[in-house]
Amino acid sequence: MSPHFTPPCLMRRGQRSSLRRRGGMSPLLARHRPHDSYYLVYGIFFMLGIGSLLPWNFFVTAKHYWLYKLNNRSSPASHQELNTDLSDYLESYLAIASTVPSVLCLVLNYLLVNRLSSDVRILLSLAVILFVFMVTTVLVKLDVSGCRQEFLAGTLASVALVSGASNIFSGSMFGISAHFPMRISQALISGQAMGGTLSAVASIVDLAAASDVTSSALAYFLTADVFILLCIIMYLVLPKLAYSRYYLEAPCTGTATATTSDSSLSTPESTSNPTVVSVPPLKPIMGKMWTLSIYVFWVFFISITIFPAISSGIQSVDKDSGSPWSSTYFVPLTSFLLYNVADFCGRQTTIWLQVPGPTSPVLPIFVACRTAFVPLFMFCNYQPRYHLHQVFFAHDIFPVLFICLLGFSNGYLGTLTMMYGPKVVPRDLAEPAGVIMSFFLAAGLAAGSALSVLLVYIF
Repeated sequence: MSPHFTPPCLMRRGQRSSLRRRGGMSPLLARHRPHDSYYLVYGIFFMLGIGSLLPWNFFVTAKHYWLYKLNNRSSPASHQELNTDLSDYLESYLAIASTVPSVLCLVLNYLLVNRLSSDVRILLSLAVILFVFMVTTVLVKLDVSGCRQEFLAGTLASVALVSGASNIFSGSMFGISAHFPMRISQALISGQAMGGTLSAVASIVDLAAASDVTSSALAYFLTADVFILLCIIMYLVLPKLAYSRYYLEAPCTGTATATTSDSSLSTPESTSNPTVVSVPPLKPIMGKMWTLSIYVFWVFFISITIFPAISSGIQSVDKDSGSPWSSTYFVPLTSFLLYNVADFCGRQTTIWLQVPGPTSPVLPIFVACRTAFVPLFMFCNYQPRYHLHQVFFAHDIFPVLFICLLGFSNGYLGTLTMMYGPKVVPRDLAEPAGVIMSFFLAAGLAAGSALSVLLVYIF
């Protein structure tokens, strides 16, 4: 339960009354800033960050389950082409189904940021995610051998629905975090990386412990159901905490700015505007942060081009040796777990190190250098290779090293640019600025997922 985009100093009487009913707008808040006792607010944003990307990661890392459900083991030969396409292109299909609707939903989120409260947007999106995962959990034990095409279509539709709802949720949460000190935005973004790590760990544990694929998937998706429900509860608890109310109810000008004594950046003060517009002004926001938007786009464009469509296709050079490492656990560990752990470490590093700054000429150089990862991964032991037969990095250490660098740079540079964006605009534009940064992130993911299909075809 968080406020509308409209800050309290611009709220209509009814909106202020709503805030009073939910916790009160004490004048003491303007004079005494409370502490984040036991780091509860930080922890809640971290957990909500996990919940914002965990649904997508649970779908992506369950590749063995989707292939099992769609495998035509007793089907006629006419269906074997479908199997080959799924094995080679499944991650790209999932990426496109998730990222394209995400862009549309973030545009909708920006248009609705002043029309629907963040309470409605966030709780509704979480409810949609929970419903889809409950349906997915039920389908685990159902036999779909006679309707595999329909199951594939339903899976892609579920991914699109979950991804769209997740982006409305994460975009709204990132907008809310812009009212807090920068460390709260960092907690949200670090939580997103941990969501990927937890999903990868859960996938590996279930793969090792379960007696069959369906039992593994059932435990896997039940875990997601419980965690999404926990996110709903934590979001409802958030406005009950004094530290949250202090920043969420802070006036547009005065001492309670989002960066007071907690950040190296200072938030520009905005001028009072008695008129509340239904759609936030785009031009002044982009005028302040258009370069940061491009950086965010390119960071995630390169990352999704490689992960997971290319990275999960890289096989161990000793796959035929029969060892569990090379035949069973190489891809889950190197492609999914290592990437997400490195991504998490990169995001956590921004707690202590925030260089280069938002206007530094070094920042675009670092972002552009990540483009080199595309040819590096293409010349690892990606299989199958139909057209591009050269393998220059014919050792397992190379994909391990490359995936760690890709994940760490994605986490560090992606977090920096996402945090900088809402901090370079006036405070009353911070929430829509966060939504816009999320839009460019999703646009980068959508463009990268489309390119990944082309790269897989080139192989």
